[in-house]
Amino acid sequence: MAELIFRTGTMDAGKSTLALQTNHNHAARGRVGRLFTSHDRAGAAVVSSRLGLTALAQEVEPDFDFWRYTVDALTQGARIDYFICDEAQFYTAEQVDQLAKIVDELQIDVFCFGILTDFRTRLFPGSARLVELADRTEVLQVEALCWCGKRATHNARTEDGVMVTEGEVIVVGDVDTDPEAAVHAADDVDVAYEVLCRQHHRRGMTAARARAVSLSPEPLPFP
Repeated sequence: MAELIFRTGTMDAGKSTLALQTNHNHAARGRVGRLFTSHDRAGAAVVSSRLGLTALAQEVEPDFDFWRYTVDALTQGARIDYFICDEAQFYTAEQVDQLAKIVDELQIDVFCFGILTDFRTRLFPGSARLVELADRTEVLQVEALCWCGKRATHNARTEDGVMVTEGEVIVVGDVDTDPEAAVHAADDVDVAYEVLCRQHHRRGMTAARARAVSLSPEPLPFP
């Protein structure tokens, strides 16, 4: 029986790497699949891993119809055994419903990869619907780490080096620690991401802020 599987983790947990590895493993056994992605850090229509692996994919726009795409392909004689769906947090709830229908009605395996929550700690609509519908939801065992060494559980966004909890939900960036690698937004704000433990996300304590605090001079005692 085909399954809808959702594999999730924070940024920097290796989701895209696992997506590409999953595709390789199935293809090596003679299965035929299709790759999908949305808002990948490397650009449109590509699945990219921080390890340097890449693969061409179908870009999933908000109006993309998975059911119609699949039925049209099968009608034209294509063989499809499985889907690899990366950055699934950006899919709409309706698109996740379509993927579930494909699993149930067409017996095509669907492997989805994505993060659960945005930088505000709110569930993405696509991820929320996947948790509701998936046959299995698996948390990746490769743990991303906060700057303090604890397991990172939250994705933080910084603008000009300052952590923010409001703004546009979708702003593509990476967890690169190099300020030069930050995304230069339209309003001249440098946007970057960092993974933090819950405690430091609540406090807004990024690695840069922690370094600044540790390097600040001790206050002089009163005479």
